[in-house]
Amino acid sequence: MKIGYFADGPWAHQAIAKILSRKDVQILFICLRYDNPDLILKKIAGDYAIPCFSVSNINSVQFVDEISKYNCDLFISMSFNQIFRSSIRNTPPLGIINCHAGLLPFYRGRNVLNWALINDEKKFGVSVHYVDEGVDTGDIILQHSYPITDEDDYSTLLLRSYKSCSEILIEAIEKILQNNVTRQKQDNIHKHGTYCSVRKLGDEILNWNNTSRDIFNFVRAITTPGPCARTYIDNSEIKLLIK
Repeated sequence: MKIGYFADGPWAHQAIAKILSRKDVQILFICLRYDNPDLILKKIAGDYAIPCFSVSNINSVQFVDEISKYNCDLFISMSFNQIFRSSIRNTPPLGIINCHAGLLPFYRGRNVLNWALINDEKKFGVSVHYVDEGVDTGDIILQHSYPITDEDDYSTLLLRSYKSCSEILIEAIEKILQNNVTRQKQDNIHKHGTYCSVRKLGDEILNWNNTSRDIFNFVRAITTPGPCARTYIDNSEIKLLIK
């Protein structure tokens, strides 16, 4: 199977190592984020002589024409930050699949691991789904869930999700190779689901009027490598983090 890989970050690093070790899958090109291209993926592309792109608009006619020349069977999105419109979604005959560190149809959107901790969830999930016209709304191929304990924080969930994303992606690829995919519509799980908004500057300020449990969850949710919870003492900013 020939694939195009749209990717970024540690999730993508672990997954590409597994993909490159297979003889039944070939990566024909890699597309990096435009705003901050992943230098590790760029080096891997160079080491394996894989064409590498970084474009401001993956849906442009020029780019779709360019990648159409590779005749890929499937595109894979792993922590990529552009939306795939119909012209590019229809390019590979097997479509586009995305690996998302959230238990769909809940926790769609951005910063989902942070929000899971802030919301005091007892588990988080990783899902592989087909990409459709929505954001994280396509039919699910596979998903797994993992427990969250009071010993967890943002860093521990990140490390577990890096590993689990790479593993579940390979599982999904194998199902596609074997023509053994049972698509699960997200509407059948929950009609509306939930979306998480991207966390922005100012969201790190701690509200001391919250309960002690809420404060605990907030601090661990954005501890390093996040921005860390912030408060002020005598006009001096203080960072709070989990050690």
